Amino acid sequence: MKKLTLPLALSLLLAAGQVWAHADHLKPQFGGITADAEVFQVELVTKGNQITLYLSEHGAPVESAGASGKLIVLSDKDKEEVALAPNGYQSLGAKLKAKPAKGAKAVATITVPGRDVGTVRFTLK
Repeated sequence: MKKLTLPLALSLLLAAGQVWAHADHLKPQFGGITADAEVFQVELVTKGNQITLYLSEHGAPVESAGASGKLIVLSDKDKEEVALAPNGYQSLGAKLKAKPAKGAKAVATITVPGRDVGTVRFTLK
């Protein structure tokens, strides 16, 4: 009976560690809204007409050096498309013509060197 107890206890400990590792999976770290791009996670933060997208993988920063992308913002009948460029260790940014309206839809396509292309969708608050 003791031979089964140790492997079972070890299995439970390992499983608990995996659950804990995903606790920050889509938790906002910069006060924005988050979404999963399958190959990494993205947090969108707006300040006026400035958009910043923070990249992470299960809570750990993803370096944005060499990354690129585009952001499309749809609001009522307006559509704006801007290029995304690195603006920090783990972020990409862009400046829109005006502050996006509440409820606007945003779609970002992001290319990070050494990873697959990620596409993510947001509804702005």
